[in-house]
Amino acid sequence: MTIPLTSTRLAAIAALLLSSAASAQPAQSAAELAQQGDDPAWAITRDLTTEIGPRMAGTDAEAAARRWATRRLQAMGFANVREEAFDMPVWVRGAEEAWLTGPFLPQKLAITALGNSASTGASGIEGEIAYFGSFDALAAAPDASVKGKIVFIDHQMKPAQDGSGYGYYGRGRFTGPNVAAKKGAIAIVIRSIGTDSHRNPHTGVTNFDAGVTPIPAGAISNPDADQLVRQWRRPQPVRTDAATRLRMKLILTPQNLGIRKSGNVIAEVPGSEPAASPVIIACHLDSWDLGTGAIDDAAGCGIITAAAKHVMSAGQPRRTIRILWAGAEEVGVFGGKAYFDAHGKEKHAVALESDFGADRVWRVDFKLPDGAKSLADRIAAAVMPFGVVRGKQPADGGADVGALIQAGVPAIDLAQDGTRYFDIHHTPDDTLDKIDPAQLRQNVTVWAATLAILANSSDSELP
Repeated sequence: MTIPLTSTRLAAIAALLLSSAASAQPAQSAAELAQQGDDPAWAITRDLTTEIGPRMAGTDAEAAARRWATRRLQAMGFANVREEAFDMPVWVRGAEEAWLTGPFLPQKLAITALGNSASTGASGIEGEIAYFGSFDALAAAPDASVKGKIVFIDHQMKPAQDGSGYGYYGRGRFTGPNVAAKKGAIAIVIRSIGTDSHRNPHTGVTNFDAGVTPIPAGAISNPDADQLVRQWRRPQPVRTDAATRLRMKLILTPQNLGIRKSGNVIAEVPGSEPAASPVIIACHLDSWDLGTGAIDDAAGCGIITAAAKHVMSAGQPRRTIRILWAGAEEVGVFGGKAYFDAHGKEKHAVALESDFGADRVWRVDFKLPDGAKSLADRIAAAVMPFGVVRGKQPADGGADVGALIQAGVPAIDLAQDGTRYFDIHHTPDDTLDKIDPAQLRQNVTVWAATLAILANSSDSELP
């Protein structure tokens, strides 16, 4: 028998979730509560990172993760669970070593290759460092100052609750290697796009324009970047021979494996009115290979799935809730693009994504139709008791639903606290112990309250 999800039942669910979150304030008691098996978000995050671990896009590990995800979603009672495959180019890392070789005594650096980096070959390359304080400085530099050298971009991202700065400083990783290659550099090394002070380099994808020959590209840890800068600033003898210049040796041996299979995993909570357009909620299943992908993005998959499970358990919603565990996000949002290619012509009521770690939701932003003001007001009021304020900027969604939003699908952002996110992002430190179970439960509470309202919205609010 179908039990309608009334406002009274919604309030009861929210109160129960809030009570659980409140009773779990001490970290130890929260972890104990989660490990008893009554917290699906924690269970998904724990089990995915434990049983599968790193899930590099297009690899056997990501394929195993899709099989794992299908079994888990079916076991949780979701409907229409399926895998939708797509093709993608696959890149994997190899050996990764670097040294400052002169003019001082050689010093080893903690380095990792950027996705799509070219190989130096097993013997490596050595060259003079061309220092640039920022991406803009590199872009403005004459080609002659770069040609034949190893470019280094020094940029220092600072922590911020909203993660601002990633887009600006990230240009050094997103397009810095492409610019350096065009100017004739033999390789590029960047200060990691991160806010920590550990000797953990941050990986991430880079891309080269068609017709540009890729060059070796890596990121060194922030302490190693500091050391390089100190050596750069050290007074040098006034001579022109290479022995007096700052030099680096670099060994990066990644490989391109060609076109292979990846895929999205999709599941649904069927709505009582099949004609009503669905709510889509997304995360990404793949991860980088340095850690186990706990905050990026196993936790996101746990959060959205737990929220959908709570709504499903409370009673059948009016609209279908579609869960998208996207594949191959980290290396180029291939899963989000494949979903849009397959489903972009279908009508979606609203899109949301969780892909910013597991710390608490602190702000909600909207990009809804003009007739949805009362809907936004109800959501803002529902999440306020959980410490969530209403933002003033339009929601921009996430990478895997980005194509849908660009095509006009409404969006809501449940913005997480990103103060420590870029300490961990794309590093070996992205492991389960970085998840705070109490904050994870607050995410689920906020998501469940929001999702229940959206899934029962009227056609006048969300066409």
